[in-house]
Amino acid sequence: MNRDRRITREELKIAVNEAYISFRNNKEGKNADYIPYLANVDSDLFGIAVCLPDGETITVGDSDQVFGIESISKVATAALVLKDYGSETLLDMIGADATGMPFNSILAILLENEHPSTPLVNAGAISAVSMVRPVGNSCGKWEAIQQNIAELCGSEVHLIDELYRSESVSNHNNRAIAWLLKSYDRIYDEPDMSLDLYTRQCSLGVTARQLSIMAATIACGGYNPITGKRVFPATMASRITSLMASVGFYERTGDWMFSCGIPAKSGVGGGIIGVLPGIFGIAAFSPPIDAAGNSVRAQLAIRHIMENLRLHIFNGERAVMVEGKPVPV
Repeated sequence: MNRDRRITREELKIAVNEAYISFRNNKEGKNADYIPYLANVDSDLFGIAVCLPDGETITVGDSDQVFGIESISKVATAALVLKDYGSETLLDMIGADATGMPFNSILAILLENEHPSTPLVNAGAISAVSMVRPVGNSCGKWEAIQQNIAELCGSEVHLIDELYRSESVSNHNNRAIAWLLKSYDRIYDEPDMSLDLYTRQCSLGVTARQLSIMAATIACGGYNPITGKRVFPATMASRITSLMASVGFYERTGDWMFSCGIPAKSGVGGGIIGVLPGIFGIAAFSPPIDAAGNSVRAQLAIRHIMENLRLHIFNGERAVMVEGKPVPV
């Protein structure tokens, strides 16, 4: 039996445009008001971008609007640490297990026997930043973090200074996390430096188009389809994607994978990236978020595209991009 799900670029473009039209007037959720800068971002902004393995990018709406990358940066730094240390060391020093709790939970650290659990929650992300080389060198570490994200996105990324200042004066919970990790020997560089670098990486400005390229780079096994550069070894791609599938939406990750079926990662700035291995990388952006910190419009848009094209990764079909007219099924 042929279990291939054959889709054309035209079908994908139609689905992306339908998603944008269907949800651009959705008013659910609200901006992340605990970070003053994010509270003031225009809540009507909405963009979608999809990047294919040959570099073609399908965009609609505010796909070139710069916004704060926030927790999507955790994926990039997890990839950097994996590349530098390997998967076994990452498992030993941080872990790869979902907490089932909010992204900034302190209780999760205690329940996991003083273990950060995964580099895609705040505790594990701060720990991951502390591992970035050269250890002990703030400028060198920042250069490595920023360059890595730029290589994944296929173009330069820049700090949003106002967001960085806003984050820095409101990150009391993260400061407590950093020093709790220090007390358990689960942070591997100076705590205040590690927290500052984590805050800076979350304050980088990106666009949905750039994030779709980052997602496509992961989908293509570390090969950036825009620049033609190999950013990380192909063997790492499954590790990164599995981290996203297990905790990318924090305590709502199970619901997301059940209903949508694409490994994804959200940020409280309103961005979401999704990785469909071998097929495409997708990103959507809209500032209003739900109680778990996930963009409402972006979730609806990506879910619409996945459901419309029947691309759930667990449906038993292998998605294949083809040219020409839609293939009857």
